[in-house]
Amino acid sequence: MDDIEISNSGGKNPDKPISFDTEDTGGAGVSHSPLNLGGPAAAEVPEVKVTAQPTRPVEKRPVEQKPAEKTAAGERVTGVKTFFTKLHGGAIEFLDEQITKWLKDNPDISIKQTNTIVGEIQGKKTEPNIIITVWY
Repeated sequence: MDDIEISNSGGKNPDKPISFDTEDTGGAGVSHSPLNLGGPAAAEVPEVKVTAQPTRPVEKRPVEQKPAEKTAAGERVTGVKTFFTKLHGGAIEFLDEQITKWLKDNPDISIKQTNTIVGEIQGKKTEPNIIITVWY
C-alpha cells in the first residue's frame, strides 16, 4: 500500500481539497441544474395568486361520550377481591364455596361489578386458571 504512485494526477495538486460547487469541475460532465422529469418547464407553470380568506370561528363539534357502565349500587367502588382456581370441576366447585363463604362473612358488601377471565397463573407449573374479580 505504500507504493502508490501519484505521477498521473493530470497536473492537479493531490494535496488540494476537492471542491464541490464553488469551482469549475474542468468539463467533467457533472451538471448542477435541476433534473427535468418531463413535466412543464418552470416558465410554463402558471403563477397562483393567493387571496386572503376571511377568518371565521372554528365550530367545535360535541364530543360523543360513552355511556357509563351501570353499577349495582349508587355508591363508589371501595374495594376489590380476586378469586382464581385451576380449570377442573373440583377446583371450580371449591371456588364457588370460597366466594359464597366470603359473601356470607361480609354481609355489608354491595357488589358493583364482576369480571371473569381465563389466563395462565405461574406457580410450580404454568397452568390455565379462571380468574374472577369482584368489585365492591
